[in-house]
Amino acid sequence: MIGDILPDGVAAFDTFADHEAQLFPEEEALVAKAVDKRRREFTTGRHCARTALGLLGYPPAPVLPGPSREPTWPAGVVGSITHCKGYRAAAVGRTSAVRSIGIDAEPDAPTPPGVLDAVALPAELAMVEELRARHDGVSWDRLLFSAKETVYKAWFPLARAWLGFEDAEVTVHPDDGTFTARVLIDPPVVDGVPLDGFTGRWLAREGFVVTAIAVPALTT
Repeated sequence: MIGDILPDGVAAFDTFADHEAQLFPEEEALVAKAVDKRRREFTTGRHCARTALGLLGYPPAPVLPGPSREPTWPAGVVGSITHCKGYRAAAVGRTSAVRSIGIDAEPDAPTPPGVLDAVALPAELAMVEELRARHDGVSWDRLLFSAKETVYKAWFPLARAWLGFEDAEVTVHPDDGTFTARVLIDPPVVDGVPLDGFTGRWLAREGFVVTAIAVPALTT
């Protein structure tokens, strides 16, 4: 499912069921004392990541968390992992094709009370109300939340800095399955280009909403 909204050059693998996959010792140490839910999320997420890396020709290897708990990838690779109840996915790409990837999955159901107000800007709240009024069949508040999570996942590997929910304004386009994000803080300059926004894609299917951003590699 996630692969349907990612560009050519990005390899993805997803699953609706947990896998009893083998962890590397370094990974096993990270979840040795974890509750069952966390262990299953972690194990299946790593299974998805290794399967996606295999599609790019990489042999199995540990996918360990970095200093900010972000997954670390082989040299020359960027990627993202997501999980929610009933769905796990990973996407990876070579840096020759993409500079950063962010993906997120959420149940296609309303956010819990208080969440939308905590994460959405006034313009986004108004957008969600308009989408609800005009387009049935999608939990637009949950889609907005997912898009904001994806923005952060695409932002962090490039900026190496925090980006709060209030620091980017997302606009969801219901007719073509895309969304845009405008960074509201002073953008860092990465490889000579201000990191001031993103364009992503979204999909609602099988009881989930999924969002994805793949930042293209710079052309010379």
